[in-house]
Amino acid sequence: MPKGLLSVVAGNTPGIRADVVDRLRRLSPRAVLLSVSIQGRDKGYPVVQRFLSGHDASVREASWSATGDPVVILRQDLMSLRRGSGPVHVVLALPGDVDVLPFLVELWRARVASGYLGDSYESAPVVVGVEPASFMVDIGCVHQAVRLWNGRERGEALSPAEAAVRQVEAADVLIVPGSASEDEEQAPAAAAVASHLNARARLVTSGLEGAGPESRASLMRAVPSGVEGEWRARLEPVTVPRARCDADRGVESVLWRSRRPLHPGRLADALPVVMRGVVRGRGHLWLCSRPDAVVTWCSAGASLELREADRWLEPLDAAAWAAASPQRRTLASWFWDDYYGERRNEIALTGITLAGQEIREALDAALLTVAELSHGRAGWTAVPDPLLGSADPR
Repeated sequence: MPKGLLSVVAGNTPGIRADVVDRLRRLSPRAVLLSVSIQGRDKGYPVVQRFLSGHDASVREASWSATGDPVVILRQDLMSLRRGSGPVHVVLALPGDVDVLPFLVELWRARVASGYLGDSYESAPVVVGVEPASFMVDIGCVHQAVRLWNGRERGEALSPAEAAVRQVEAADVLIVPGSASEDEEQAPAAAAVASHLNARARLVTSGLEGAGPESRASLMRAVPSGVEGEWRARLEPVTVPRARCDADRGVESVLWRSRRPLHPGRLADALPVVMRGVVRGRGHLWLCSRPDAVVTWCSAGASLELREADRWLEPLDAAAWAAASPQRRTLASWFWDDYYGERRNEIALTGITLAGQEIREALDAALLTVAELSHGRAGWTAVPDPLLGSADPR
């Protein structure tokens, strides 16, 4: 039996989510809309409210709620729709307090009790709407806290800037409509920032109806199989988003790489230069003070978080290689050094009028010198670390 098609929609405001849903339903009039909201409680599972509608007579408009795991509830809903309506096209509209990429990984993960969603559905491109005015405010906001549902729990507190850029980075298609505000430059600026944050996504700045037939058809076409593996790989700590080489309305990206460990003290001193004008930064570091740790670099707005997120792969650690995604194993083989293995630094920074040369020079100056390298591991781990503190002496 043919599989159903699942289109996932997200957006930074309720209005833009509704606009994107309307655009998709005009392209696919028989599509069924499954709209979701999640209300957390002080204790226990949240309340998951769903609204179902469709133009087909076989799908009755309905609204209902349940208390439980949001992923489990939505999987049950989707499976029920598939059994009752055959090869249906479902538009799943997620609320703004969902961390889209990890949520989708959990939604598609095979489970013993309910099987694999991919046996019943193929995934269409993930479409994210960006309301320009709210987006431009959010990417600069770091003094508040939000918590997003990640498919397992309500995750740790994030800044609105981090939540906004994560949503954009999850998209396969970004829709940034013209702004209704008096600032005519706001929508083009938001589009420029969003397209630099997610260079792999297709950017739409006009109505879908005005796009070419192939562009419209691609939104209703399943993406290649195994997409959940690609989603997981994008969450790997060694995965760095692709950086655009061009500048658009002053928005540009800088990519820096090195195969030499960083001195944490000199890196701390370099941060004022490196972070100047940065809207988003993602990457991983090889700190001499923690030679076995993959330290992730994650910044949104003026906030920077460095975290020990994983361990570097070692040639004889078969379990770690087996647990790594195919994409990480490929990268490790590509970058492998006989002495240092996969260890390396890679950071992608996006911002407004970045001083790329100054950023690269500041980061290069933070690398260990040849003399410091000669001290070996014992000397490296003795270096004071003002960024992450003393490492575990294991």
